[in-house]
Amino acid sequence: MEGVRRRLTLSALMLFSALTAATVIAEADYVGNAACAGCHEQASADWANSHHDLAMQKATPETVLGDFDNATFDYFGVTTTFSQKGNAFFIETDNAAGELERYPVEYVFGVEPLQQYLLPLGNGRLQALSVAWDTRPESEGGQRWYHLYPDEHIAAGDPLHWTGGFFNWNTSCAECHSTDVEKRYDAVNDRFDTHYEQIDVGCEACHGSGSAHLVLAESGTLSPAQTGFEMSLKARGTWQWTEGTDIAQRSEPLTSNHQIDSCARCHARRGTLGEYHPGKPLLDTHRLAIIEEPLYWPDGQIRDEVYVYGSFIQSKMHQAGVACTNCHNPHSNQLVVEGNGVCAQCHLASTYDNPTHHRHQIASAGSACVDCHMPSQLYMGVDSRRDHSMRIPRPDLSMSTGAPNACNQCHTDQSADWAYSALVDWGVRFADRRNHPARAFHAAGRGDVRAAPVLLETANNANNTGMLRASAITQLGRLLPERLMPSLPLWLESDDPLIRLAAAEAAGQLPPEQQVERMLALSEDPSLAVRMVAAEQLAGLVPPMTPAPNSATPALPGQPPSAEGRPQMNGPLDAIFDEYVRVQSQHLDMPSVLTQLSSFQQARGDSDSAEALLVSALEKNPQASASRVNLADLYRAQGKEAAARATLESGIQLNKEDASLWFSLALLEVREGNGEAALAALEKAASLEETPSYYHYVYAVAQHDQGQPTEALATLKATHRAAPGQPNVLVALVQYSQLAGDMQAAQRYQTELRNTAQAAGVQ
Repeated sequence: MEGVRRRLTLSALMLFSALTAATVIAEADYVGNAACAGCHEQASADWANSHHDLAMQKATPETVLGDFDNATFDYFGVTTTFSQKGNAFFIETDNAAGELERYPVEYVFGVEPLQQYLLPLGNGRLQALSVAWDTRPESEGGQRWYHLYPDEHIAAGDPLHWTGGFFNWNTSCAECHSTDVEKRYDAVNDRFDTHYEQIDVGCEACHGSGSAHLVLAESGTLSPAQTGFEMSLKARGTWQWTEGTDIAQRSEPLTSNHQIDSCARCHARRGTLGEYHPGKPLLDTHRLAIIEEPLYWPDGQIRDEVYVYGSFIQSKMHQAGVACTNCHNPHSNQLVVEGNGVCAQCHLASTYDNPTHHRHQIASAGSACVDCHMPSQLYMGVDSRRDHSMRIPRPDLSMSTGAPNACNQCHTDQSADWAYSALVDWGVRFADRRNHPARAFHAAGRGDVRAAPVLLETANNANNTGMLRASAITQLGRLLPERLMPSLPLWLESDDPLIRLAAAEAAGQLPPEQQVERMLALSEDPSLAVRMVAAEQLAGLVPPMTPAPNSATPALPGQPPSAEGRPQMNGPLDAIFDEYVRVQSQHLDMPSVLTQLSSFQQARGDSDSAEALLVSALEKNPQASASRVNLADLYRAQGKEAAARATLESGIQLNKEDASLWFSLALLEVREGNGEAALAALEKAASLEETPSYYHYVYAVAQHDQGQPTEALATLKATHRAAPGQPNVLVALVQYSQLAGDMQAAQRYQTELRNTAQAAGVQ
């Protein structure tokens, strides 16, 4: 799996010294770390044995840290055995069929605080075993085998089983643990031929291919303007204190995002789009996850494993021009200064590293800047990662939204109310308690349209971070899309691609004629992520052109016809549609991408390809409920009701706790006139709905239609109590109360409906 690209020797590189820098860069190739070490000794020394250097290694007696002396680990009745024979390592564990099988360990993944092991599974696949070695010292609870899901029984066949797609190295891990990775998935034969230039994260993983730089160095023609790289990662800058201030400022504004975008490629929760090319903005190669549950808490704090970038770009530090290397040595991955010193680079220590500020004794846990402003969460069982949004602790938001706060993450024996009272006693007052975006995000997630004005204000406030504004746009689009219209043109023309992306996605909730008008302008957006959304939105709005009969060789599902066999069509959107299919076809190993591409193909009128893509998605992950619901809907549209039923019922057998499957089955029963069966399925769907919302509403309507008006009102009242502010629930309460003869209740709900509409800004 080593890189096989042509490597230029130093003597050959010298032959190119007379070429222009542009020509050299165009032909740049990877040269490996050794070519960099001679001139960059300190950087090379810092990098050696760093987490980047040790991100992935071949399994040898020197690199394997776990106990392979016939050690065993028991997990829900499965005994995994770790053994060694000479210099080879083996693991016996349950395979995809649930039977014990012995696998050779080919690679180790990571070194601290845990190490995983990559096992071959055929067809070029490598899988990360979910039983990992805790590399921490024994005194800290380490030096043991443990399972990443210790309290859940992840059995064979579950997508979270180590043999499933989520633990596939080629799809989920390789891009960020090696240098210049090419996934090379063959969808026809379901095989990987994954290649990398360097097994670990080397110099060129961040800087790009180095041959052009080497040519210029050897010829003595290096200069700040001609480095041989397509971008500079320098962004630390100079910081200075203005007289009388407590916080330093950049002497010059940060004008390039190259550095943090380069880091974000791996240190962010994102989806991969096209092939990465050094120097491209993040949203030209990836699609970033925004603030929404369950990834983030409503206030933007990390919740699921979202890594660093998404929280960092919410911070005031990012707005002030702080870059990754202001705090971290990019080569060693360590802090540039220990303890509070890293913050004191820009925050005057006499003001901030002082009990008058943090109100804790010096050297106590509460005096550490990071413990209050960057509290940590535990991932993968032992990996503590800090929230980089660097926020002020808000116990009041904990009380209203459930989000954690640093005070109670330390004072675990106390309540959020206690923590808030302590802040009040210290004289701390929050002016935004009622209209904080976190409260609006929390309410929006529960269907409360009264959150719309704060969401709109948040989205339009240029002082807010792009991440916060984009997230507010997304929430508003889902909650009350009609409130988008006045501001949508401005968002779609924003300089921030993340805001344009969110606006494009939200515009999908608008009536078709309004979508077309807005999306056409985005078909030539400079950001690939935005163009991909525009293609998705336009796919069903612009009629597909009919190719000439027998003019093209049929393509494989999800792949464009060959250029040779494709008729030349001059539709204005051919280019963006072709690009969409081409990009998605690079990731046909991913069920989510197969599902997205299926929807696109169905919108373009190719139901056969759409069906094949969804079938493929379910073969890869039978519990992919979105794929299963879409396939059932496709069968229904084709009149294949029996196939639709079988698709849903087999999914329910796999996962009886999936509300979306029960709901889809209920709709099928309604279409077939099976009222009682539909009601039973809706009851199940509603019972699985975490926050009473749409499923409860539909269940109440079904109850009423089935002659159960009292039960329908009870369902609606319980839903309204648990999650107020849902207009459809209030409308139903008004109507059903009137039908029940309770005019007083109907009037009360009518008044509440009117007040809700006014609070939401709806006329």
